[in-house]
Amino acid sequence: MAAEPSPGLRWGVVSITGNFRENNEDRYHVDEKGRYFVVCDGMGGQSAGERASGMAAELVPRRLEQALNFQDDPAEKVVSGIDDAVGHANAEIMALAQLDPNCSNMGTTIAMLVKAGQALYVANVGDSRVYRLRNGEFQQLTMDHSLSQALVLAGTISKEDAATHRYKHVLVRYLGSKEGGTGAEAKSLNIQAGDRFILCSDGVTDGTEDTVLANLLGKFSEPQETAKAIVDAAVQGGSKDNITCVVVFVDCVT
Repeated sequence: MAAEPSPGLRWGVVSITGNFRENNEDRYHVDEKGRYFVVCDGMGGQSAGERASGMAAELVPRRLEQALNFQDDPAEKVVSGIDDAVGHANAEIMALAQLDPNCSNMGTTIAMLVKAGQALYVANVGDSRVYRLRNGEFQQLTMDHSLSQALVLAGTISKEDAATHRYKHVLVRYLGSKEGGTGAEAKSLNIQAGDRFILCSDGVTDGTEDTVLANLLGKFSEPQETAKAIVDAAVQGGSKDNITCVVVFVDCVT
């Protein structure tokens, strides 16, 4: 999915079912005005994961547009608005899970970028991630809410061990859980021309190393071409999940 350039940003999106799944439980939402970018990775079996990720990808943007003007709001209001949107989606997903037995175990991750004023805000719940490439430095901007990451923070295992740990995909926070409504840990980033971002489900990171992602993110001139290359690399790397990648290029700061 390509889009017309908007307020200094260009972007591209690729989302595929992959070679090992029957349905795609990933969902994304890209604002046509370039104000926000959202990636969700559903879970829960059968169609429940699709419903959870679909709800989050619909409800969070709707709530953001109700809460923010994206121009003059101070940082505190933007962060509060992001948390409110995520909390609202979490409550709605939990409510449906209680009402519909087919959705009893559903949940979803979420990773997002929000452009408001002269800043970008990054936020997540779960293990979908946001990365940035700036002046050759590749950095993961989000933290996984997984059991393996909790063990890293506790000093029990190393970051390298976490990459292959058996609890890597066991989430301690996600939308559809009580913990999912405690906020999205949104933080403000200054924007620089030339910045490049990846938002992705874990289908990307399961099939690619950081060095590969960094190389591909800096290699191409078009974000859609970049997103396709990253998804192709994840497939070739053996990813067994749905794969969704949103790539955002900052051409200028407006």
